[in-house]
Amino acid sequence: MNKKTPAVSVTIMGKEYRIACDPEEQDDLIHSAQQLDVQMRKMRDSGKIAGPDRIAVMAALNLAHELQLMKNQNAKLSQNLSECLTKMSQKIENVLENR
Repeated sequence: MNKKTPAVSVTIMGKEYRIACDPEEQDDLIHSAQQLDVQMRKMRDSGKIAGPDRIAVMAALNLAHELQLMKNQNAKLSQNLSECLTKMSQKIENVLENR
């Protein structure tokens, strides 16, 4: 990003933040800010966590954990896909060899 990168305004827990963001990434940034806002408000409203700093850290940990679960799931799916493609390729080679 350079000095001409436009800034996007997002609101999290009632506070507005202006963040420089490339135009093609603005929708994702806004959606991410909305997700964070929802997480933080749920934690605040539960009454179990006090203070905006603690709420932010816990929300970040929850989102990071969710991201890690998705990465693990993606790795398993990629491995399964790779194994299936290898088996399919072997079957195709067997069929072509036995023609």
